Amino acid sequence: MLDQTAVEKLDVEAVNAGAKASSQPLYAARQKIHPKRAEGFYRRLKWIIMAVTLGIYYVTPWIRWDRGPHAPDQAVLIDIANRRFYFFFVEIWPQEFIFIAGLLVMAGIGLFLITSVVGRAWCGYTCPQTVWTDLFLVVERFFEGDRNARIKLDKEPWTASKVSKKTAKHAVWLLIAVATGGAWIFYFADAPTLAVDFATGQAPFVAYGTVGVLTATTYVLGAIMREQVCIYMCPWPRIQAAMLDENSLVVTYNDWRGEPRMRGQKKAKAQGVVPGDCVDCNACVAVCPTGIDIRDGQQLECITCALCIDACDAVMDKVGHERGLISYATLADYNHNMRVATGEDGKIDPTRVRTPDGGFVDRIRTFQWREMLRLRTVIYFSAWAAIGIGLLVALGARDRLEVNVLHDRNPVFTQLSDGSIRNGYTVKILNMVAEPRTITLSLDGLPGATMAINGIDGEPARSFDIPVAPDKLRPLRVFVAQPPEQVQPGSTGFSFVVEEDLAGEVDVYNANFEAPED
Repeated sequence: MLDQTAVEKLDVEAVNAGAKASSQPLYAARQKIHPKRAEGFYRRLKWIIMAVTLGIYYVTPWIRWDRGPHAPDQAVLIDIANRRFYFFFVEIWPQEFIFIAGLLVMAGIGLFLITSVVGRAWCGYTCPQTVWTDLFLVVERFFEGDRNARIKLDKEPWTASKVSKKTAKHAVWLLIAVATGGAWIFYFADAPTLAVDFATGQAPFVAYGTVGVLTATTYVLGAIMREQVCIYMCPWPRIQAAMLDENSLVVTYNDWRGEPRMRGQKKAKAQGVVPGDCVDCNACVAVCPTGIDIRDGQQLECITCALCIDACDAVMDKVGHERGLISYATLADYNHNMRVATGEDGKIDPTRVRTPDGGFVDRIRTFQWREMLRLRTVIYFSAWAAIGIGLLVALGARDRLEVNVLHDRNPVFTQLSDGSIRNGYTVKILNMVAEPRTITLSLDGLPGATMAINGIDGEPARSFDIPVAPDKLRPLRVFVAQPPEQVQPGSTGFSFVVEEDLAGEVDVYNANFEAPED
């Protein structure tokens, strides 16, 4: 048993250990990342995607599309005031929001499909956070130089040169952020008109407020926080694991051919050591926008931008090794190649997978595109395609004429002096075409009944021609009367029918005619 002195000593040590642990910070301070510029196929691909996506975002509001004299000529317009969404030849009304919902569902399923095939490729190439961060890095390199120059500049004391470089960089960043917010508001109004109003101070306050908010968020998220948004704020890296399987392509360090890594490989070989292909140059770490070492395996921070592949391939070319030490690979291929490289003793030996000319034996597996056709991806693609085809069919088959009817509640019916029973209705005729049309409103059923319309001249009849303005809803007060000898007690069904002869469009609303029970 421990004596009292030993127990007291243990208690003191426990208290000291607890005090030391409690003094440790819960969050580590951010270490600024200075990504080096990479050169290669994936970097060029990212340049192309960045140019295309930014071009689409900034230019689209200025594209014109002729819809005739009665509709706006902006190709893409979210017209909140008139509750319309225009996309080139497509016009969406509020009651047709199912098309927007369908597109959002397609976007979600498409993201699942892409992730199950090529991992977090959305994050690495087309995510707005990635695209704008790349743009801000271009500006930073222009004023401060590449990685080593930026690290050196940050460590230097504040001088006139450093202040000028930092000021110029942040000024351009702010201009980009302002342009980003400015481009967004042009999607909600006629771009040329709003641009003039905005510059002259005549735009609505909401326009200036929106630009201010988007300027701040773009500057803070894309220029200042950068990789922290991807690591801490974005939920997708925590969700994507559910989308991946052993046949998903992800950026992979093939340690079965890279280990044991070491520098000075010629000297090591002279000493009888068989090194792997990795020369431990850290080029893959230097170009990573989130600052990770891909050689440590799959990590939450990896956005699958593949810049480490470009950096490693360039080093392999210089040292005379085959490319692909870091590559896109599936877990199934990686596990197979690892088994080939380790052999029966369970130790990695690069010589087991090499041919005398420095290549690799046929037992090394690489990704085959047919591996994309598996149950998960087929289900995702089928669902995505089915929704897309359904939306296209519905979009092509939809009528641009609609009628809605609201029966008067108080009173439900009125008995006229001649014994006729009259019901009142609010009939709304919707013309969803950007040109004026004459719509025929008529009754179907309800024998002997006629209708009278407030504001429309003429004797009561079973049909009227109603002019409706382009892209407008016309409400009508309609009174339907039935002679006493033909009135049925209680509720009787009939229909309001609207027709447009030139387009051959018809819409029907089933209504009820209310009469006394006796």
